[in-house]
Amino acid sequence: MRAPRAFLETAQDAIDLLVSPLTHKRGARVKDHRPWPAPARSWVMAQSWMDLLFAHWTVSPEALQRAVPRSLELQTFEGQAWIGVTPFEVRNLRLRAMLPIPGLSNFPEINVRTYVSFGGKPGIYFLSLDAGSAFAVAAARAFYRLPYFNAHMAIEREADELRYTSERKASENAPAAAFRGQYRPRGIVRPPAAGTLEHWLTERYCLYTFDDQRRVLRGEIHHPPWPLQSAEADIALNTMGNELGIELSGTPLLHYAARQDVVFWTLERATGTSSDPTHLDCAGTDAGSDAHPALLRGRRIGRRRRQR
Repeated sequence: MRAPRAFLETAQDAIDLLVSPLTHKRGARVKDHRPWPAPARSWVMAQSWMDLLFAHWTVSPEALQRAVPRSLELQTFEGQAWIGVTPFEVRNLRLRAMLPIPGLSNFPEINVRTYVSFGGKPGIYFLSLDAGSAFAVAAARAFYRLPYFNAHMAIEREADELRYTSERKASENAPAAAFRGQYRPRGIVRPPAAGTLEHWLTERYCLYTFDDQRRVLRGEIHHPPWPLQSAEADIALNTMGNELGIELSGTPLLHYAARQDVVFWTLERATGTSSDPTHLDCAGTDAGSDAHPALLRGRRIGRRRRQR
């Protein structure tokens, strides 16, 4: 039975790859739910996120503010800040005018995120992102200025359950970070209702990072409303927050999405105001060409290792 099943899965993946331009185009047309209009210019990249787990923990705003530059407004929900750890698989990564490239377009990814606003637009601030693709890591660092790191990663699927492992490579000149667990969906699929915590955590349509002059950059994204389900998870290891000095322990708030099709625009200078729109003050950052604090921390770790 395994051989026919493997053949069927391979055939389904091939079909999904070939029709991905139509799938992404269809998803990009669903816009009534957006909190602001999508950019008039063309999006440049698309991908599909498969079997995604949202695992969220509450943290005090004071503890998290140390990891978020003052040029961004840390957002809270009913007085609590939130950190999310999201393991999933990227599939059908492609540029707008191209089909996905086999061997480069599918890989595991896990990110650590929190929620910020700038100029009145709520978005995501990534504290770290680990991926099982050296190509994707290099491209995301170069073009989206995000703190991506190479990791040893694996996904195993059995029925509706996923077993997920990630361990950041020691060569990354970054703090160790690992995740090991299994998760599964429960309940019916439904989009989050406006005004709920689930909607506040997931329905966000931009990310924030910085340019060489430490000015805020915004990357617009778009997708249909999240098809969320409740989830169960058994997390055996989670050190994804250790580099921030935050232990992500206790029972997280869990949600699952079987699939989300996403399009991305290029970064642009964010307009608007914040509490301090030009100063990047985040736990000992220094100047450099990758101005995201996580990458700057990695650079300092690399220097210390070379000096030993």
